[in-house]
Amino acid sequence: MTPPTANLYLVGFMGTGKSTVGRQVARQLDFQLLDSDREIERTQGKPVSRIFAEEGEAHFRALEREFIEHGHPASRCIVACGGGLVVPPGMLELLRRRGVIVCLHAPIETILKRTMHTSHRPLLQVDNREQRLRELYAQREEIYRRTGTMVLTEHRPMREITAHVLRVYRQEAGHFPK
Repeated sequence: MTPPTANLYLVGFMGTGKSTVGRQVARQLDFQLLDSDREIERTQGKPVSRIFAEEGEAHFRALEREFIEHGHPASRCIVACGGGLVVPPGMLELLRRRGVIVCLHAPIETILKRTMHTSHRPLLQVDNREQRLRELYAQREEIYRRTGTMVLTEHRPMREITAHVLRVYRQEAGHFPK
């Protein structure tokens, strides 16, 4: 049997481990790993925080859509998606047409601990980071739940999380043409 080649899109809130898990899964599948934020930074020649500051969130979301539509290979690729990538109308459906989606999940308290000392997240450049995180989490939680399979990343060894994501991927990737 031919191994699946459909893309895998890791979605979820910031700090849930999309890039970390993506690296492990990419190694196991021998797929290319792309981080949507890093790819946008590379093509735009500036960090996401500067894109937000100079051109606004709407422009950044348009860049995310462009990346998903045209900025990466159509197969054998894992994309660690930015936390808000699935939020705009139509993005979840676009991802579903392009590959398998797995949503990584962690409780808000864990996310607070994981993101408290980061400075590269433009949506957290506010006075009350905890309040902002809680607001964003509440706004996005429903759409994350609609993505399909959710994998908890809190208090689990990386090998277990990776194995879970691989199981889901292999099960769902059979629905895509090879």
